[in-house]
Amino acid sequence: MKSILVLVDVQNVYYTCRQAYQKHFNYNQFWQQLTTHAHIHKAFAYAIDRGDKKQREFQNILRAIGFDVKLKPFIQRSDGSAKGDWDVGITVDALEYANDVDEVVLVSGDGDFDILVEALKRKGKAVTVYGVPQLTADSIQKAASRFAPIDAALLL
Repeated sequence: MKSILVLVDVQNVYYTCRQAYQKHFNYNQFWQQLTTHAHIHKAFAYAIDRGDKKQREFQNILRAIGFDVKLKPFIQRSDGSAKGDWDVGITVDALEYANDVDEVVLVSGDGDFDILVEALKRKGKAVTVYGVPQLTADSIQKAASRFAPIDAALLL
């Protein structure tokens, strides 16, 4: 069985599934799909901590599934914009743990990760990217070893 590293950009998945389908990503189904043919070496879910009860419950569900949940505080700027970007953290973890696995699974449609995907492939790693097709950057779809669309089978 191949060994995989799973990296989930929770905010990206939440907003793209909501925008495209008005539904939520089914983390349980996703986990089942992955573990059918692979051993998950590590699984990280990167999220923003707003401190509300519903969000903490969701984070606990992710932990119960098997994810290591990494949180950053939600920062509201004085101009009304918000900050809560995990791009560097995801990249660091991907590069740190890639040598321990056969494949990296990235769940994000963010085109900024195309550089990371290319770097992982140069290290000899297969990289599967999951994303909502119409909201996933072309650059990351092309960079991936395999693009797996988030569709009805992975929605609640």
